[in-house]
Amino acid sequence: MDLQALFHWIYVIAMAIGALYFISLGTNPRGVPKYEYLIATFIPIWSGLAYMAMALGQGKVEVAGQITHYARYIDWIVTTPLLLLSLSSTAMYFVAKDWTLIASLMGTQAIVVVSGLIADLSTSDEARFLWYTCGVVAFLVVLWGIWVPLRTKTRGQGVELSGLYDRLLTYFTVLWISYPIAWLIGPSGLGWVNQTIETLLFCVLPFFSKVGFSYLDLNGLRRLNSVRVRATTTSPKILY
Repeated sequence: MDLQALFHWIYVIAMAIGALYFISLGTNPRGVPKYEYLIATFIPIWSGLAYMAMALGQGKVEVAGQITHYARYIDWIVTTPLLLLSLSSTAMYFVAKDWTLIASLMGTQAIVVVSGLIADLSTSDEARFLWYTCGVVAFLVVLWGIWVPLRTKTRGQGVELSGLYDRLLTYFTVLWISYPIAWLIGPSGLGWVNQTIETLLFCVLPFFSKVGFSYLDLNGLRRLNSVRVRATTTSPKILY
């Protein structure tokens, strides 16, 4: 077994563990809506299946002398919009959901992923970097959306929720910015690192951006609900 296949199999196992963990959390939701656990569980299952295909030598094609792992994009086209859905749900946890904003973020993220796939499948450097640039521009729109209008939604819902969102937002942003950088320095871009290093990067980053993010998100919401319950039960009662 080569290193790339080993990295993929380790990722598959990690996703399976993550999915089982979120299922176990869902058995005691502690006030967090069940759909939050469903999304968190589905993401590693879908991602793990896509990476299992790569571990088996599937989900890739050679284009212009480079290997394009299109199974990654099959993973990302589903999981990254769902991660934005989770982040948006947390941002609007105590208020009505702004589905126009949520759909805009998810749709723009789909453009990011499709642009990356077309870039990877392009046979000329000009077309490749043009599509890469389109994806980066769409990605910047997503970043603006989660840092400005979505972040604004958290204000007025309590310092606990706004603090949780800010922590998730920072974590989310650092990891997601790393994706286009990893793509750029890899064989699909400037070729500064080889295929094995790129494979490692695209195993480590998705693990932390999927399982890591959902772990912080769900446990943050569970703690938030616990604090609110304690505050309610310990508040002084007024006797008439």
